[in-house]
Amino acid sequence: MSSTTSSTVERAFQAALYAETDTALDTGASLLAADPAADAELARRGQEFVATAWRRGWQPADVVRIVRRELDDVHVRLAAALIRAQTPYDGPRGPRWTAQLAELTAEAAEAAEATGTAPRPDRFSHATAVLELYRLLLRLPTLDPLDEPIRRPDSGSGADPRSGSRMLTRIRALLAKAEATGFPDEAEALSAKAQELMARHSIDEALLAARAPSPDAPGACRIGVEAPYEQAKAVLLDAVATANHCRAVWNEPLGFSTVVGFEADLEAVELLHTSLLVQATTAMTKAETAQRAGGRKRTKTFRQSFLAAYAHRIGTRLAAAAETQVTDDLLPVLASREVAVTTHTDRMFPDTTTTRLRGVTDEAGWTEGARAADRARVGTRPRLP
Repeated sequence: MSSTTSSTVERAFQAALYAETDTALDTGASLLAADPAADAELARRGQEFVATAWRRGWQPADVVRIVRRELDDVHVRLAAALIRAQTPYDGPRGPRWTAQLAELTAEAAEAAEATGTAPRPDRFSHATAVLELYRLLLRLPTLDPLDEPIRRPDSGSGADPRSGSRMLTRIRALLAKAEATGFPDEAEALSAKAQELMARHSIDEALLAARAPSPDAPGACRIGVEAPYEQAKAVLLDAVATANHCRAVWNEPLGFSTVVGFEADLEAVELLHTSLLVQATTAMTKAETAQRAGGRKRTKTFRQSFLAAYAHRIGTRLAAAAETQVTDDLLPVLASREVAVTTHTDRMFPDTTTTRLRGVTDEAGWTEGARAADRARVGTRPRLP
């Protein structure tokens, strides 16, 4: 690396990373675009930003989620490439981390196949996107690190406990597209496709086959809670977590909830939460279509109230179902695990607050959401040993 190359990158960073204006970005991008020899150093510095994010408690899926939320698809692809490039320099990681990297690789392959021979953006546009990404990475706050419990070698089946990760991500992507489109027919088709994937990969069966919680210490995972209607979605996730002996803490500004619990319980929460979101979106789309056929147009208030009622009713159902599985011989085991999970949660999040659900004003939406929750398949958990 020559001093000239380093000087180019430093000058571009000084101009662009610590300012908010387009003019500053243009200045930095112009410097980089004019010096192709700086490309390697620019990429190396990007890997340093990723490594810093890991030290701040972020994981690959967290970084991709925040980039997708704040920037555009081109930035997501750049972030994923940086994460993959940094992987050989990272230390040993747990199965969730490994599954997230595998998902990034799969998504990159799918994107390459979809884009084919699409022309590469000009150097100025590329440099602008890189600087926008680096500016976001530079400003990531510190998160509580998530230490994954180590599974015992004899803890059950040798199957990869994260084998459903890619399928879950595809389902969530379909749901996000269903929410984003303004066309009811397209939304229903996307939701139906998500439901088809759920059935094909037997999520409910995977939930039934989940291994009993390990006696080791609780761990934690982060689950995206995406707009719109994120408050109702957070309530739904909290209900699922509580029913599965976990605790969920919502981080509204960063768009995720941290779920604390024993590993098998965390898997069950991810699976059941995804299943219920699929069912909720499918039911909501059908109910909304019927409402529009009747002449109403208040889609936003209908959906907000629908999901709020759905979350509330699902919570009631799950709590009742959980009680039926608790026998006297299980009470001491459950009590000790509840204490362990609560202690771990309080240590990670000593200062939490409660919030009141907002925007629940549509009676028709509430009624339809409650009915959908009554019809939803909530599955059952295996009995604890």
